[in-house]
Amino acid sequence: MAAADQSEALAAQVRAAAESGTALHIIGGNTKAFYGNPTEGEPLETLGHRGIVNYEPTELVLTARAGTPLGEIEAALAEQGQALAFEPPSFGEHSSIGGVIAAGLSGPSRPYAGSARDMVLGLRLLNGKGEIMRFGGEVMKNVAGYDVSRLNVGALGTLGVILEVSLKVLPAPAVSATMKFDMPVAECHRQSESWLRAGRPLSALLHDGKALYARFSGTHSAIADATEQLSGEVIEQPAADALWASVRNHTHTFFKDRSMPVWRASLPPGSDLEQILPGDERLVEWSGQQLWLKSEAPAAQLRAEAAAAGGSITRFYGDNPETEGVFQPLDAIQTRLHRSLKQAFDPKGIFNPGRLYPGL
Repeated sequence: MAAADQSEALAAQVRAAAESGTALHIIGGNTKAFYGNPTEGEPLETLGHRGIVNYEPTELVLTARAGTPLGEIEAALAEQGQALAFEPPSFGEHSSIGGVIAAGLSGPSRPYAGSARDMVLGLRLLNGKGEIMRFGGEVMKNVAGYDVSRLNVGALGTLGVILEVSLKVLPAPAVSATMKFDMPVAECHRQSESWLRAGRPLSALLHDGKALYARFSGTHSAIADATEQLSGEVIEQPAADALWASVRNHTHTFFKDRSMPVWRASLPPGSDLEQILPGDERLVEWSGQQLWLKSEAPAAQLRAEAAAAGGSITRFYGDNPETEGVFQPLDAIQTRLHRSLKQAFDPKGIFNPGRLYPGL
């Protein structure tokens, strides 16, 4: 199952790049190359550094090298009735676990089961000096260096090269059922809170502008009770599985047409979804806390609206003509913190320059 460890070869390439001041473009499965700002540099390929290093089903912990395909990890977990609870999107068959963690993206279950960052127990990281560093551990109660591990989740490789990651895994639900409800988008938060307070095992929620879709995952008795007591239409399982896979991996009809920019807004619970960020097409997830929006409106306008609502917005798909980049711009204090982190982990600034924020 495990391939040859390429840590030292990767470290040697980093040391040479640091000595010459050569920028490096970290590449795994390359399925998320569209995400973030464009970056240039000599390729540092991690896909060959692969293999599950350790998996203890009874401990609910799996450790794998960065280039290990996401599909290989999910197959190994499924054999033991377990899963990655945050349902990471793959965006392609070559998606690697290193890319999953570097991007920090989570799927439909994120508000109910936890995020990618929540599941990271430890990392082996290659810093900008070519030094191999270890943070965290392989047991859930280990907290040494835990926050340092989490710093690299969503950093898009700008702080270092993830060599290995230890993840908390969870038992897969015994059964799931998806129901369709005819209710307006404004009801997303209120209705999901009502279900959760009643003990309903909500595991995903979607509003496509026409109807609300809710997935419940848990024991056979809990799901039977939900489908019997709630007034929605039960969706046949194959169609339900296809729906959530399409939302998770962006093959849903909403994402197929990218003739205009697609924005991803992160919003506080209970935001007024009928008023905030109007657009030509919208898709709502996470009980109303994640809003996908197609809009040609200026970035500054959308960012001001998102910030006024207490959230932020990212240009997820589409060209990026704005000089401030695809992510919500940082204020002065945030910029100083990011520069300090970059200096500590990557003093020569060779890793994915500008991928996360311009100039970093």
